Amino acid sequence: MPRVLMETHGCTLNQSDSDIMEGILKANGFEVERIIGTGPIPNHGESIILNTCTVKKATEQKISHRLRILSACGADLIVTGCMASANPDIIKENAPNAKILPPNRIAEISSAVGPRESHTGQTGIGNPDKSGLVPVNGAVIARIPLSEGCLSSCNFCETKFARGPLRSFSEELILRAIEKNVALGSKEIELTAQDVGAYGIDRKTNIAELACKAGSIEGEFLIRIGMLNPEHLWRYIDGISEALNSERLFKFIHLPLQSGSNRILKSMGRRYSIEDFMAHAKELRKKVRGITIETDLIVGYPGETEEDFSETLDAVSRIKPTITNISRFTPRPHASASGLEQIPNTVIKERCVRLSRYVKGMQHEEFNKLVGTVQKTLITEKNRKSVSGKSLSYVSVAVINCTGEDLGRFEDIRIGSNSYACLIGESKAHDSMA
Repeated sequence: MPRVLMETHGCTLNQSDSDIMEGILKANGFEVERIIGTGPIPNHGESIILNTCTVKKATEQKISHRLRILSACGADLIVTGCMASANPDIIKENAPNAKILPPNRIAEISSAVGPRESHTGQTGIGNPDKSGLVPVNGAVIARIPLSEGCLSSCNFCETKFARGPLRSFSEELILRAIEKNVALGSKEIELTAQDVGAYGIDRKTNIAELACKAGSIEGEFLIRIGMLNPEHLWRYIDGISEALNSERLFKFIHLPLQSGSNRILKSMGRRYSIEDFMAHAKELRKKVRGITIETDLIVGYPGETEEDFSETLDAVSRIKPTITNISRFTPRPHASASGLEQIPNTVIKERCVRLSRYVKGMQHEEFNKLVGTVQKTLITEKNRKSVSGKSLSYVSVAVINCTGEDLGRFEDIRIGSNSYACLIGESKAHDSMA
């Protein structure tokens, strides 16, 4: 049986694409091994699929290095993901013999894993409804893609260039994929897209309606809604609050703020104000008890002054997001902000340090409020050091007395301590058996 290695970088949507390609390859007689990070060099005769990301300069440099290594060892290399559509020139420069398969053509992966002459290159249209390609295997975590592309025009991002305009997938196929995976034992359903918040606008529906229908499916499982741009939330905030109150959904929402300065938000091309964001956060906390709000911030966007940065610090202190992801601005080839006058790296680094310290302290303080409580937790992952899962509010929980046999189970975890990144506790059930 031909063996294929698959290495995935980037977001949950990329992970979903890899799930789909793995399912297609296995159905066509291939053995697939998923490797983590920059994994082993393939043996002679083996193929490797490199699913790429291009959202940050550092990621691009990491993948470029990986391309050179794999090209030098003579691997049969297939490159897909956002770099394959946005930056094929970088791939050709670092791995001249690689086959390039853009994200909208992953259904062709079986023909790509073969002689070069059997692959059609980048020509053709593709664009399958990926929700109909989701593998049905009952994995503990099932990732369901909702759409390709987005409706936003953010001046710092080139992902839209890579993924194109919004094309929402079939609601019927999405719900069917959830039902089939749940029936086989999947416990965490991740609804993912470039922007989950835009789902359905081209189909006269929305993510709130889809989430409510998904939440009515029978079974013991939980649904996580992926990243949702704030500009869409006003359309259905009542509906999404109703969905999040379902016992089938994690009490969680990921709303990227990006900046606390209205001036910078406007320059970024973001279609909301800091006041809009705060109103959304207040309304969600009012309607969904115990909700976790995760957000993203970009530091050092061109033109960001010390006053703008101070407004971001102030916004974070008032919003108090449970989880905050911080990124340094880096120019991307197809993003218009790359042509603006850039802020010195020393200034960006200093601001990142200040913001990171503040955010870590705040997250640790928020998590510390949960020490001594019991959190119902879905156990989903195992590594060399611990087993971990997610609370009903989608907070990471490291469990020190569970095993790999507990994956896919709900456990009552007594929280004993925490870090800024997660809660740490022990299973009450395992205590009683000791």
